Amino acid sequence: MTEVVRNFGAAVRLLREAQAWSQEQLAEHAGLNRSYIGEIERGRVTASIITVHKLARALDVPMAELLQPEPVTGPG
Repeated sequence: MTEVVRNFGAAVRLLREAQAWSQEQLAEHAGLNRSYIGEIERGRVTASIITVHKLARALDVPMAELLQPEPVTGPG
């Protein structure tokens, strides 16, 4: 996959971990499947704009924060 897809997955993982959520918890908050969250975090799938929106809302961040060219480092 492309670097942007890997960076997106890394951002999702870091923000999920900052919430102290499991993949299952994030999936519930976002209305997605847990295994799909895992695939996103590993950079194995390209998320649709709808999925990006669902994840951003669940993580309470702007969509742009998930789409940074470099992975986010988490809070602090």
